[in-house]
Amino acid sequence: MMDPRRNPMPLAANTCFPAFRRCLPAALCALLAATAAHAAATPQFANPLVLQRADPHVTLQPDGYYYYTATVPEYDRIELRRTRDLNALGKAETKVVWRKRASGEMATHIWAPELHRIDGKWYVYFTAGRSDAPFDIRLYVLENASANPLEGQWLERGQLKTGWESFALDATTFALDGQRYLLWTQRPPTATRHMTAVYIAKMDTPLSITGPATLLTTPELPWEKVKQDVNEAPAVLVKNGRVFMTYSASATDANYALGMLVAKAGANLLDAASWTKSPTPVFVSDPASGQYGPGHNSFTTTPDGKTDIMVYHARQYRDIAGDPLRDPNRHTRAQAITWKPDGTPDFGSPVADAAGKQ
Repeated sequence: MMDPRRNPMPLAANTCFPAFRRCLPAALCALLAATAAHAAATPQFANPLVLQRADPHVTLQPDGYYYYTATVPEYDRIELRRTRDLNALGKAETKVVWRKRASGEMATHIWAPELHRIDGKWYVYFTAGRSDAPFDIRLYVLENASANPLEGQWLERGQLKTGWESFALDATTFALDGQRYLLWTQRPPTATRHMTAVYIAKMDTPLSITGPATLLTTPELPWEKVKQDVNEAPAVLVKNGRVFMTYSASATDANYALGMLVAKAGANLLDAASWTKSPTPVFVSDPASGQYGPGHNSFTTTPDGKTDIMVYHARQYRDIAGDPLRDPNRHTRAQAITWKPDGTPDFGSPVADAAGKQ
């Protein structure tokens, strides 16, 4: 929701500014008016939207609701919420739709759920480990045929197989020109050390991929390898004739940051050569605003579809005692995306927390 105190009213042409002791030219006033109108239309968010919820995923549906899920700090369940106003997300009804198993598969490290509506059904893609090997994590899927995912029955559909068995997490899916794709994170089969990379493959059903997986990005740049060699958490935004894929890199502390790959929308997305990787991160910690480790984002829009929004997590402090995975204070945040003249997104810097939410 917009805060009218932070958004100036549009200026009329030939508005007189006493400080200049003259009236500005009509053309300049028109430009100022357009700028002010754009600022007035830009949504403002009372960040953090939800406390202690990492890896946020938001989808805006035709019914006018935003549906939301995220990793809970206990790593033991999947929750859903829905709201018509993202600023009300923290107060929205929370429904636990699934809990980890007592033992065996899907019994630990329930991470990074994503909620998707596909062919009239709801699917949650999530990550989980086994009770006898908590960090031997894989991709799994839940399915619900109800119109409202907070209702109905969620069925376990088992592991989403990627073609080889290794550390795998952070699945997402998108459709383009009638073809659905899966993007996910996995340790390459030829890796000689622990590291994660991002892959893409076509999907033949919401529960399976078809054909070989294509490796899109590995941690090769210095900013992607701080403390840990990590490329993970892909998210897709299709706009201006291009496919923009963000991903998160480095350790999950203040070094965590977003990178981006870009491909033409009509290109062969399974050809790694179709993608261009940014040499520098596109969204990083900002001590000036008190935001650290921004990442693992998803994309949505304002209800009218006119403004693109990035939903992500970040902490309010830089220094963490102990393992960052055990620190619960990755909070869900959101901010509007602007667009550069060349048609690429400008994510800016993480905005400061709203007054009273420090």
